[in-house]
Amino acid sequence: MTASEAPAVSVTAARLPSTPPLALLLDVDGPVASPVTRDVKPDIIGDLVALAAAGIPVIFNTGRSDAFIREQVMEPMLAAGIPDGTVVHAVCEKGAVWFSFTSAGPGPVHVDRELAVPAAYGEDIRRLVAKDYADHMFFDETKRAMVSVEQHIEVASADYLAEQKLFDAAAVDLMATHGLGVVRLDHHAPNSDDEVDYRVDPTIISTDIESVRLGKDLGASRAVELLAAQGITPEAWRTVGDSRTDYAMADWLHHNDHPVKHVDVRPADGVPAKPYDILTAADLGLDDSTIHDDAGGAFLRSWREALGA
Repeated sequence: MTASEAPAVSVTAARLPSTPPLALLLDVDGPVASPVTRDVKPDIIGDLVALAAAGIPVIFNTGRSDAFIREQVMEPMLAAGIPDGTVVHAVCEKGAVWFSFTSAGPGPVHVDRELAVPAAYGEDIRRLVAKDYADHMFFDETKRAMVSVEQHIEVASADYLAEQKLFDAAAVDLMATHGLGVVRLDHHAPNSDDEVDYRVDPTIISTDIESVRLGKDLGASRAVELLAAQGITPEAWRTVGDSRTDYAMADWLHHNDHPVKHVDVRPADGVPAKPYDILTAADLGLDDSTIHDDAGGAFLRSWREALGA
């Protein structure tokens, strides 16, 4: 989506509350951006801007790079009209990278270098993709700490997922040549010191290779820290995701005594038993076919309407 397609939102600068009734912690692929087109619908952009302008903290918690968030989320939100005094946070690469933006644009990008995959391994993955897998996927040049490959949009999902299994196996084997311990799902391959420091993490459109210390729980921790630095303590949180790993956001918040409800926009993967409430599109009276950004957008609109934003 280009920035010019985002609907304008009429907002005025206001003093934001230090104890807002709600804070939103949003996975991006699935709940906000379409996993098919990879862009964000104009209506979702409009609702995000309206909620942020009303004083509801909006924090993105994603495996995506800061470049992706700037292009697909920040620029359309700026075009829609973020008011002065509004700060939106983006925790990227599952907690390894973060930045904030206002009506003036993006602030500095922070990178936790201790959580970065070794550069030499990343170079080998780049060469591997170019040599053997370029027909189905591409190497993400925008990542600063993780190493990621992603499905070409024009490639059928079934074809990509079949090739992904071969790539993931090669990526695991390549870890051993670098003397690194790795885990992929239930497969553990520790290094010579019996340690596992890295994870090969497949999704429906990509594979992320990352430090095992990264995750949506780390992103949640960073989100709370970013708001605390502004003097903001939300009364409650809503976390939104499309996979089982996204529950780690709500897990961390609940464990640290923050009231939270989690929205699962793809519950067909299985809804686990949790000590907090879990919401799906059915809670809005929608049918099982409403998933991904259709469900995410419906929840954003419901919160906007409930708040009169």
